[in-house]
Amino acid sequence: MNSQPMALDNDSCDRAIRANFLHFLGDPDERDDACEYIEDGLLILKQGRVTALGEARDWLDQLPDGVELDDYSGKLIMPGFFDTHTHYPQTEMIASYGSQLLEWLEKYTFPTERQFSDRSFADSAAEFFCDELLRNGTTTSAVFATIHPESVDAIFSAAQKRDMCLIAGKVMMDRNAPDYLCDTAESSYTQSAELIERWHQKGRALYAVTPRFAPTSSEQQLEAAGRLLKEFPGLYLQSHVAENHAEVAWVAKLFPHRRSYLDVYDHYGLLAERSIYGHCIHLDEADRQRMAETGAAIAFCPTSNLFLGSGLFSIADARQHGIRVGVATDVGGGTSFSMLQTLNEAYKVTQMVGDTMTAMKAFYLATLGGAKSLYLDQRLGNFGVGKEADFVVLDLGATPIMKRRMARADSIADQLFALMMLGDDRAVHATHIMGQCRYSRA
Repeated sequence: MNSQPMALDNDSCDRAIRANFLHFLGDPDERDDACEYIEDGLLILKQGRVTALGEARDWLDQLPDGVELDDYSGKLIMPGFFDTHTHYPQTEMIASYGSQLLEWLEKYTFPTERQFSDRSFADSAAEFFCDELLRNGTTTSAVFATIHPESVDAIFSAAQKRDMCLIAGKVMMDRNAPDYLCDTAESSYTQSAELIERWHQKGRALYAVTPRFAPTSSEQQLEAAGRLLKEFPGLYLQSHVAENHAEVAWVAKLFPHRRSYLDVYDHYGLLAERSIYGHCIHLDEADRQRMAETGAAIAFCPTSNLFLGSGLFSIADARQHGIRVGVATDVGGGTSFSMLQTLNEAYKVTQMVGDTMTAMKAFYLATLGGAKSLYLDQRLGNFGVGKEADFVVLDLGATPIMKRRMARADSIADQLFALMMLGDDRAVHATHIMGQCRYSRA
């Protein structure tokens, strides 16, 4: 917050947003001043980037002529939420009665993903998916497509229309899957390279090399994934690891010469900065140490871990090793697009493993922590000067029970805890991308 507010002019301001503001300057586990809360603040923007954040009373009467003012007085604005691991094609099969991971993939996931060779079908699914992200206040996401290049073009096109920052990639899968969903090591390399040239760092699009998981990629395909990372600068890598006991045992049989499931990826050069691994439930100490050393990140997927009976992730173990962690919906194994509902389940998981998660920690993980896990914290995640203005406007009294509970809240931390326990998409009043309103509940 500015102690001496700067003077505003048209060179520094073309839009102003009034509301209550909360954002994080660091990890609440590591510093006492990690959170900044401003009641009745003003966010000053220029061309979709943050110029300043301060008290509304200091600037309201000096806004330059022609500046647009979005007045959300009484609402709470936070940086947009980060969903660090999700599958847009699985939107079609969310909430399918299931079993555990491997049977669930065979019964629901693979038949659904087959349809994404049809570009019009993929476009429809991608449009719906991006709208659902915005409806739930999620502004940045790491997204799996399918093996079909059409599915990647569809999701990046839908995100581009909304000016969203999305990380996505073509699934690489050349064995242990139906023939209609298998590519080859060579074709996956060639198609991925073409998609990288077409999309990576074009606008706000970022490409992720995406082997589905080790059991569905041959050694040759994992080598090809590693080559892509070496040949194209700034790429991401996304996959799954140690989600389910049966899956872990399967990997041990398929890769008998590797020390662990995670070591399979490490061996092929797939463990590094900007590598995001979903789940990471059944890692050992050596695995965690290696993730910390390489800068790889964990996507904590509480709703899908519970839904598929995969296990309980320990955020305390990750914290002890200094591993980057983000929160993820993992739709469609995950059962909600709502980051609020996902934080609700994350809190309960931490309770079950004998740990705790404060509301401040939870919303840090969904905002600045998510940005750090995706190596985007220089651009996004809080309202630092120069950052891209993606944010969510939250209504703390969106439902009768929320309104009644908030009347008893004695602090902003108490309000946030009630929000993540009781909130869902109804609590999202609006979502802005680069300062522009892209979703409004009204």
